[in-house]
Amino acid sequence: MTHPGLRASDDDRQRIIAELERHTAAGRLTLDEFSDRVGLVYNAATHADLARVTHDLPATVPAVPAPASDRGHLVVAFLLAAVTIVLLALALWAWK
Repeated sequence: MTHPGLRASDDDRQRIIAELERHTAAGRLTLDEFSDRVGLVYNAATHADLARVTHDLPATVPAVPAPASDRGHLVVAFLLAAVTIVLLALALWAWK
């Protein structure tokens, strides 16, 4: 853990805002609470200031991007859908 007195960076602030977004999506914070806390994050100078913003929230697991193999399946599904649409369009055009 970092020392509470260390100065917070912009990356630190963005990480806390992302965490607040996850807590808001989970229903732990209202939109007004989220807005108030984001203001506190932007005004935070130290890691201790950032910790005060999230002290009453459970620790969250950082969002993990989908594995590359999952993205590959999405690309294949998109291409199949596009081919299906083209074939349907050709069939409708030929039917006229």
